[in-house]
Formats: sequence, C-alpha cells, structure tokens
Amino acid sequence: MQYIKGLNHYVYEGKTAVTFGKFDGLHLGHRKLIRTVKELSEKEDVESVVCAFDMGQSNVLMTKEERKLHLENEVEYLVDCPFTKEFSELSAEVFIRDIIKGVFHADFVVVGTDFQFGYGKRGDVHMLAGYKKQYRYELIVIEKKCYRDRIISSTYIKEVLREGKADDAANMLGYNFGIAGIVEHGRQLGRTLGFPTFNVLWPQEKIVPPKGVYLCRVYVDGRGYNGIANIGVKPTVSDEDKVWIESFLFGYEGNAYGKEVMVELIEYVRPEQKFSGKEELKAYVNRDIKYGKRYFEIKK
Repeated sequence: MQYIKGLNHYVYEGKTAVTFGKFDGLHLGHRKLIRTVKELSEKEDVESVVCAFDMGQSNVLMTKEERKLHLENEVEYLVDCPFTKEFSELSAEVFIRDIIKGVFHADFVVVGTDFQFGYGKRGDVHMLAGYKKQYRYELIVIEKKCYRDRIISSTYIKEVLREGKADDAANMLGYNFGIAGIVEHGRQLGRTLGFPTFNVLWPQEKIVPPKGVYLCRVYVDGRGYNGIANIGVKPTVSDEDKVWIESFLFGYEGNAYGKEVMVELIEYVRPEQKFSGKEELKAYVNRDIKYGKRYFEIKK
C-alpha cells in the first residue's frame, strides 16, 4: 500500500475505485466501503483508494499511523486529505470534477448513504447519482451497519468506550480497541515489585477510556500475549499528568524497550486509584493478575 499525505502528492494517472470519509476507527461500517473498493480492484482494471479526510480533531478513535497499520494490506492507496479552509470551500460540483475525476480518475465511487461533500455539505448521494453520466463513473452506495438497533458510527463507539465497555466497542470495530506505540523506559517500579511492565505513552489526540485496570492482549515481535494493563497517570508514584498504558504480560520474557507494540483492551476490571504505598499497590496488582489469568484460562 502507498501512503500519501495530501491530494497534491497523489500522482497516479490510472483509473480507480475510491471511497471517501473520515474513517475514524475503521469500524465495521467503514470496512464495508473498503471491502467494496478492494473487490472492485480485483474484478476491474482499477486501483483501490481510500481518501481519508483529516479534520485535525482530538479524541479520535485511531491515530493516522494506526489507520495506516490497519489498512496496510487492504488497498493500493491510502490518501490523507487535510480538511483545509481552501478544501472546505470547494463547491460540490467542483469536488466531483476536480477531486473525484480530476485527482482520482474514478471509475467507481463507493460511499455510505449519508455521505456529504462540498461547501455547506450541499453534495450527497443524490447529487453523485445525478452527475455520474456526465463524469463517467459508477456510483455504489453502501447501507449502514447496525449494532443493538443503532447505526454503527465513530460517535457511538466513543460513547461506549467512555463507559468502559471495551467489548461493545470491539463488536462495532471488528477488532479490540487499543493503541500502537513504542515501549519506553518508565520508573522501573514494576520490576522492583516483581512484575516488569511495558510502558507506552497514550497519544494526545486519541480518546482515553476510563482510567484504570484492563485485561489486555499485547502484540510484540509478531506474537500476542495476554496480560493486564493500567491506563492512567500513575497516581501512587507520580505527579505527572501524562497518560500512559502500562502492561504486564503473562509469559513474556525479554527486553521490549524501543520496540513498537500493539496493546488491545479486552475488559475493564476496576478504576484507577491512589494507594497508601507500594505494598498496597503490589497486593492489588497481584489480585488483578490472578483475575486475568483465570479469565484467559476460562476463555481458552
């Protein structure tokens, strides 16, 4: 897959099947769009393209780097499109003429039923249908997916995550919510207490679920390990306000400092709390580890 930052850096002149959207989280609804452009690229003489609008938002479900990792073997092109003032002021017809056909040379346009585009969001699927003969593309409109009688959306997923419902989020995402990051040196407290941990800084732009202890699965060096993780600011041992995810892996032996890992959240166990000291902290962590090992043993 080719990852391209900015429409001006996309230079492929061949025909494409393209889908547009924010693609925050790459949930099951997004997956239907992506699967369709992928299938079209396999059947027709076109390349598959995902054009992701970069709104510059905070509290996102997925960083741009994580989206790139998730789409690595799915499509030929991932194009990040910054939603600049100039871009936002394009009229709907100019978007069709200059972006859909002018940039992407689209033979197929794949969008959801609620897709809107152009200045004032005046463009929609009806307008795309009205211009398809003039600009010579085929329009494919994909119906929304639902979960518990509600349309799956990034907003819906954020709501359940804020309630600590990692399982509901996973059911809508199609994978376990978590973060990708580099293991950094912490205060070495876990090692002195008998359970060395992986410390990964939580991305500033990414939504933080309730702070506390989670069951987790961590992927390092191509292998997955069950464990427990704490999301928080380490209130017992630190006065910093940075949010970290600190994971203890069952059965892992080795040095992971400097390695990129993926930490997935499985289940929320308890909220973060400040303990009277290291001994009380150690007792609670041992209890969490026992619960985690029992949980994963049952799930085998």
